[in-house]
Amino acid sequence: MKITHTDIYRFSIPMHPFTIATGTMYFAQNIFIRVFTDEGIYGVGECSAFPMIVGETQNTCFEMAKDFAALWRGKYPLAIPERMSELHAFTAYNSTAKSAFDMALYDIAAKQASQPLYRFLGGEKKNMETDLTVGIQAPEQMAKQALDFKQQGVRIIKVKLGKRPGDDIERIRCIREAIGENLQLRIDANQGWDYEEAITVLSAIEKYKIAFCEQPMRRYNDHLLPALKKVSPIPIMADESVFDHHDAERVVTSDGCSFVNIKLSKSGGILEALEINRVCSQRHIPCMMGGMLESRLALTAFAHFASSQNNIIFYDMDTCMLGHTIDPVTGGVRYNNFFVELPDAPGIGADVDDSFLATLEKVRV
Repeated sequence: MKITHTDIYRFSIPMHPFTIATGTMYFAQNIFIRVFTDEGIYGVGECSAFPMIVGETQNTCFEMAKDFAALWRGKYPLAIPERMSELHAFTAYNSTAKSAFDMALYDIAAKQASQPLYRFLGGEKKNMETDLTVGIQAPEQMAKQALDFKQQGVRIIKVKLGKRPGDDIERIRCIREAIGENLQLRIDANQGWDYEEAITVLSAIEKYKIAFCEQPMRRYNDHLLPALKKVSPIPIMADESVFDHHDAERVVTSDGCSFVNIKLSKSGGILEALEINRVCSQRHIPCMMGGMLESRLALTAFAHFASSQNNIIFYDMDTCMLGHTIDPVTGGVRYNNFFVELPDAPGIGADVDDSFLATLEKVRV
């Protein structure tokens, strides 16, 4: 089996504005690819650029994808570590762009094996209940949205914070007052606080029963994570601090967190995500499956991955529910009362409608 060519699409998905501590997104600036082989099997991949976090944009991913596709033409797609090593040798970083290509290879491999991806990865289906995220707004607006989520049947709410400490404390107070005591609250500061601000907010909101706090400080403050973890009344989850398994080793062995958030567009794909989870599992650090602003296609891929790994016990798989105004994906996961249900088709089990693709900028390499 050889790779014959790759189709690359500028996969823009309009969405309602979504704000986190580092900025506001007005559309999902994604890339979609199909990697074709000479045996009639093609693999699909998608990445979601989040420049404020990963330093990549849709434009950079589109250009890097052309180079990656040229590197792989004529190569054997089932040798996944070798193919990914070629990309790493060609360019440092660019984990977002790389993740789409990694995903396409795993899709091809699972299709060749006639297995859904979760089974190809050695796992089985499991119950995966996702949270739903409230973006940063005025406290009263956030409380209103959280109450609306509760009325929709959401049982786990994730709240974006990371602005002025007093405002963030008020956001949580208003939300907890609106939704009552029974729903789980998670918070994510997206690197928005410094050390003192993190202590101030986490100490003040402990009484509102917070499950954990994602990424309270900038990753350049990782040396302060062990001290923060010791004094914080709320467990700390590392997100932007962990891009790869070397980061995981560093943060976990320093006792800097209780949990780690794995994202394919941050790690470079499934191959590296497996290594991150291995490091965390060996050190008894449970993980969460998270995402950027992917469509249901990439969401399906990382739901397969999450289902295959017993150490992944938290699920932040609401990416395509965060204001996407269209859904061009065929097949893929479905939500059943915010439980994520996987397809049983071979591979990822999802694709993008050809009529939608016909409207997008495309290049074949």
